[in-house]
Amino acid sequence: MRAGNPLYRSVRDPTGTIPVVTRAQGDPSPPDRSVSLEHFIGMYEAKTDPWDNATKWSDQRKYAVTTASLLRPRYRRAYEPGCAVGLFTRQLAPRCDELLAVDAVPEAVRQAAAAVSDFPHVTVEQAILPADLPAGTFDLIVIGDLLYYLSAGDLAALLRGLRERLEPGGEIVAMHYRDRSGATWDGAHVHDELAALPGLESAVHHDDEWFVLDVLKLRR
Repeated sequence: MRAGNPLYRSVRDPTGTIPVVTRAQGDPSPPDRSVSLEHFIGMYEAKTDPWDNATKWSDQRKYAVTTASLLRPRYRRAYEPGCAVGLFTRQLAPRCDELLAVDAVPEAVRQAAAAVSDFPHVTVEQAILPADLPAGTFDLIVIGDLLYYLSAGDLAALLRGLRERLEPGGEIVAMHYRDRSGATWDGAHVHDELAALPGLESAVHHDDEWFVLDVLKLRR
C-alpha cells in the first residue's frame, strides 16, 4: 500500500494494536500491494511484541479456542506461516510430530525460535510469502492474522499454494481479527476466499466480536 493513497486508510481494532487495510470508499477489498516487509520490521523495532500477543486476553482466548478446535489429538507434519513471536507455535508444538513455523521478520523469527527452543521437532525459518512456500505436504496448516495484509494477487497465490500442500484429509485452520462494523477488509473476507478453494469442507466455524475461526478439511 502506498503511503498517502487517498483510497486507503489504516483502521485499528478496538484495542488499538491491529492495523487493518481497507478502502475509504466502496466495499472492503484487499490492498493494492501487500504490506511491505519494511513496515513490519519497523513495528518490531518499535516494540518487541507489536501486537501484544503475550498479554492480550483476546489473543489468549483465541489461541485456546483454536487449539480446542483442532480435529485430531496429534498431527504428522504442521505448517504455521506468519508465526510472529511464536506464542501459538509453542502451544501447537506438543500436538505435532514435526512443525515448521515461518515469519518474514528476522526479529520475529529470533523470538519464535527462542520460544520453542525446548522442542527439537520444531523448525523456525524466515520466509516471505507467497514466494517462499515450503516443499512437501502437511496434514495441518495454521494461519493466524496474516491473510488480510496481502494484495489480491498474493492472497490468491498463497491460498493456492497452501491448498496444493495440504494432504487429503488434512486441515487448514485460519484465525483472524473480525471487524463487526463491516467497514474493513478483515478476517471474514479472507476466510471467504479460503473457503472458496476447491475440495475444502467446513468442520468448525466460530465467529464472535473479536475473531473468526475456521477449520477446513480437504476431502479425500
